[in-house]
Amino acid sequence: MHLVLKSLFATLVLSSAALAQTTAPATTPLALPAGNSANAPVPPPPAVTAKQYVLVDYQTGRVLAEQGGDERVPPASITKVMTSYVVAAERKAGKIKDGDLVTISENAWRHGGAVTDGSTSFLELNSQVPLGDLLKGMIIQSGNDASIAIAEHVAGSESTFAALMNQYAEKLGLKNSHFVNAHGLYDPEHYMSAHDIAELSRALIREFPEEYAHYSLKDYTWNEHTQRNRNILLWRDPSVDGIKTGHLSQAGYCLAASAKRGDTRLIAVVMNTAGEKVRADEAHALLNYGFRFFETHKVYEAMAPVSEVTLWHGEAAKAKLGLAQPVLVTLPRGAYARLAATMNVQKPLSAPLNKGQAVGTFKLALDGQTVYEAPLVALETYAEGGFFKRMSDSVWLWFDDGE
Repeated sequence: MHLVLKSLFATLVLSSAALAQTTAPATTPLALPAGNSANAPVPPPPAVTAKQYVLVDYQTGRVLAEQGGDERVPPASITKVMTSYVVAAERKAGKIKDGDLVTISENAWRHGGAVTDGSTSFLELNSQVPLGDLLKGMIIQSGNDASIAIAEHVAGSESTFAALMNQYAEKLGLKNSHFVNAHGLYDPEHYMSAHDIAELSRALIREFPEEYAHYSLKDYTWNEHTQRNRNILLWRDPSVDGIKTGHLSQAGYCLAASAKRGDTRLIAVVMNTAGEKVRADEAHALLNYGFRFFETHKVYEAMAPVSEVTLWHGEAAKAKLGLAQPVLVTLPRGAYARLAATMNVQKPLSAPLNKGQAVGTFKLALDGQTVYEAPLVALETYAEGGFFKRMSDSVWLWFDDGE
């Protein structure tokens, strides 16, 4: 009799496993926590002269306003955001350290130093400078000599470093970016889009906050030369904490700026404007527009229950599901009531499950357009049930409609 039961159980388990492989996850609507429901109109963004611009929500990457956001244009010294991102990534990988002494080569001195007309950190030929100091000089002073010296130290040559920049750009999904140098001086094959600059900035802030902190410093002194950060919004608005300016005759005056007010962080990128004040005014106008007409909602806390669903073959009958990170979404003011939440959970959901294990997808949509998506995870560890529980569940799975 025992052998018959075991044979029956094995058949049922195999059959339910096959059923699980052929049953697609069902989309299930979810009720959202109460929120502000007062609907309010959102006017068009302010008129600006920038030929290309974007305003992006940091949390989700959602574009709130744009013009020519995917056009490929010379990024000028905003290039150095990618240079610092590569350095931060290589540092995290253990390949370099801030204390590394970097020799200032003739190439760095001649093509980026005080003998040129470009931005410089006034580095002395053949001197040795700690990598951490070079980074500050590149970010704050926008030193071209520091950029070249950093590239040579990290990759052996600036051309090899540019290849590394392109590899990281591909990894980040920057589809309209290509680099041939570390500083941003003009080359027809060296370009970015405003949207790519915003996405790169999001990655830098999210992955390397200690590196991003340098972008809020207002001045830096090296070799008895003190230079101010060219991002004048750092003095004008205390909520602004970065990011980078750029200027070339072929690129005009450019600025990537980020500000945080409350739970909302926005990134504005303006390209090809007529002057330093214009780029600051227009980036600031876009940021103010975003903060005035959009708001960030914390829909769920990290690891808070979002739903409880049937668990098969487990000691517990139900599994609590949630999200590993807080759910923050930026919407037009008053639009929260139009937000719809859904989840797709693998069917059937069977034990064992580990805490934090992804079991489906959570989505938020505004007026039918997805504005947030993240894996749905188990909030606890769920052990497999005993023999008879597993056999019973396998039987009931035959009659389950998958809902």
